Amino acid sequence: MGGLHPRHLSPFARWVIGILAAVFLATVAAMIALWPSGAAPSVSGNLAIVTGRGVQFDSGTVRSVGTGPCGSPSAHRAFVGVPESPPVSQGQCRQAVVDITSGPDAGSQTLLPMTGGPGEPDLEAGDHLRLSRTQGGGDPGAYGGGGTLYDFEDFARGLPLGMWALAAAVVVCAVAAWRGFRALIGVGVALAVIVGFTLPSLLDGNSPVLLALVTGSMILFVVVYLAHGVNLRASAALLGTLASLALAAGLSWLAIDTATLTGLAEESNTTIQAYLGSVSVTGLLLAGFIIGSLGVLNDVTISQAATVFELAGADRSMGVRSLFASAMRVGRDHIASMIYTLVLAYVGSTLPLLLIFAVSQRSLADIITSDVVAVEVVRSLVGAMAVVLSVPLTTVVAAMLTRGTDARTLAAGPGHHH
Repeated sequence: MGGLHPRHLSPFARWVIGILAAVFLATVAAMIALWPSGAAPSVSGNLAIVTGRGVQFDSGTVRSVGTGPCGSPSAHRAFVGVPESPPVSQGQCRQAVVDITSGPDAGSQTLLPMTGGPGEPDLEAGDHLRLSRTQGGGDPGAYGGGGTLYDFEDFARGLPLGMWALAAAVVVCAVAAWRGFRALIGVGVALAVIVGFTLPSLLDGNSPVLLALVTGSMILFVVVYLAHGVNLRASAALLGTLASLALAAGLSWLAIDTATLTGLAEESNTTIQAYLGSVSVTGLLLAGFIIGSLGVLNDVTISQAATVFELAGADRSMGVRSLFASAMRVGRDHIASMIYTLVLAYVGSTLPLLLIFAVSQRSLADIITSDVVAVEVVRSLVGAMAVVLSVPLTTVVAAMLTRGTDARTLAAGPGHHH
């Protein structure tokens, strides 16, 4: 526990560590109490259709793209050789011949007509695809009839995404070295907590808000100490982040309630309300606000705690008030840059929607107050307030931690070992 030996700590530092220990134990206890049952969620037949549950997926590679007779019986079906011609000529249509590379029909081909409609992918020879495989019923001679049917589901992006992830990991580790590697492990742990605990527990009907707080708390304990080491500056940042997370939860609840946000403008939320009655859409919206604020809050508090400890290390004669004033000058710059970063990030995420609103010639007031945009506006405002409040909170905690603490403990930062 580098740098946190009780003999080297001030009374305030022991108090902070005691609070963090209590919060950690409460988080673990809450996780145990809320641990998902493991039972498969009850999914209605309609939701299964909407989500594509039960549809099988195979791999495919586009062999060729060109024109051929419209209405071929080989469309969306497996065949070997050349597509079958229609009994009656219906003209020429653009179509893609796709090699099926996995599943029961691997080694055969299928024909995908290309109508040029909105949203249709622009396929080219050599493209790797994911094909949906379903069983039709009725007349085997018509699309949707009997037999196995294949259709375009999406492009296969596993390899390029894996390469980009590897490139990002190499860059992070090359620049940040061992700490960068530990941060990547922390990201993996965070995703594992959300996928393995939060989502299944939501499906069990547990409170989204409570789950968001427990999830956020556990993620913070793991990623902060894993990436930055077990030391006082990390503890100051962690306490500041946890307190700011609680503030963000309160502000989010108040904002959603007073602005009467429903989240139902999002298709996924409407689907949840229609088919997953045990999950509160409003609670889910609030949980999204809370979890979404984790990253930016942790970024600000870590930077602020590091600033305070560096100032204290450079001049041991500085008092708490002087440390606070000096660090806040840095913090105000960080606040200014983070505010417009938050706003621009949310504007970027809704740019296609804003473009549609612009074409509709709706007034700016109508656009901003619509549910789908208002959700993002409130999200950015709540995030901004939480960030602003986290700076003085973390600064005062860090400044007080530097006073009365053993010099070796104060110097113990990331990468320090006794």
